[in-house]
Amino acid sequence: MKKIINDPETVVAESLRGLALAHPDILRVQEDPAVVVRADAPVAGKVAVISGGGSGHEPLHGGFVGLGMLAAAVPGPVFTSPTPDAVQAAVRASASDAGALLIVKNYTGDVLNFETAAELAAAEGADVRSVVIDDDVAVADSTFTAGRRGVGGTVLLEKIAGAAAERGDGLDAVEAVARKVIGQVRSIGVALTPPTVPHAGEPSFTLADDEIEFGIGIHGEPGRERVKAEPADALVARMVEAVAGDLPFEPGDEVLLFTNSMGGTPPIELYLAHGIAERLLAERGIVVRRRLVGPYITSLEMQGISLTLLKLDDELTELWDAPVHTAALRRGV
Repeated sequence: MKKIINDPETVVAESLRGLALAHPDILRVQEDPAVVVRADAPVAGKVAVISGGGSGHEPLHGGFVGLGMLAAAVPGPVFTSPTPDAVQAAVRASASDAGALLIVKNYTGDVLNFETAAELAAAEGADVRSVVIDDDVAVADSTFTAGRRGVGGTVLLEKIAGAAAERGDGLDAVEAVARKVIGQVRSIGVALTPPTVPHAGEPSFTLADDEIEFGIGIHGEPGRERVKAEPADALVARMVEAVAGDLPFEPGDEVLLFTNSMGGTPPIELYLAHGIAERLLAERGIVVRRRLVGPYITSLEMQGISLTLLKLDDELTELWDAPVHTAALRRGV
């Protein structure tokens, strides 16, 4: 294993210190338990949108703390859910009297620990709601989940819900727009290589030189099937078919297309795949109205990509276009 780390046990804490030093105008980091908080939080009268989960998916979630997105993020150990006390600490640090919305990816540990934290925060008098995102079309259940997994759609959900909170929407309205996103977003991922978790010291699974894992999870969980490596046109067509056919997306639908690197895929390949996906969607009569391309929800150094489609309407488009200023996503500010 070759990684730029000191000790697997301290890699998350050291990384968070570096994040805080790099972006002091945007965020601050609290230690023990670890929480990334918007620099000016709590903001009076503003709903706090909070998310989190295991580390190793950067820039998700800490990189999305800031104006127009998250009020706080809760990073657990690599690929391991944060504890309820850490989530509760995030609510205390970022929530005002307007309440908080917890965005939870559908993994068993995340759902249980965020639910426990919400109950503890409510006992302290906080108005806390939770939504669970489950946008992965690859599998119905997996090692980590009961039901579909929460994957690339989480990035879009955090941006749109964060924008609703930023414009001053109340907790009911922020929750409603979050649930709308969850109902209209779908994703699929593929892996060419496995990730190596620092404390494990070896790849989390093995693939033959001519194999691809189709439907991979963001922790390296198995997907739908292992297929032979194939040219990009065929692979992206397989992905578009899986995603577009699930909602289903119909001719005339306007969508946001998010083409994501799983960590190790270079931009030259990512943009190539994005171009193919746009062409295939156009052939289906689906209109790509907005786009996001880059490594925004990763699996350490895994080589692979994911595609996410969000069905847009005027409200979701307006919220997507709203200003955002975070470590990983910035525009209009």
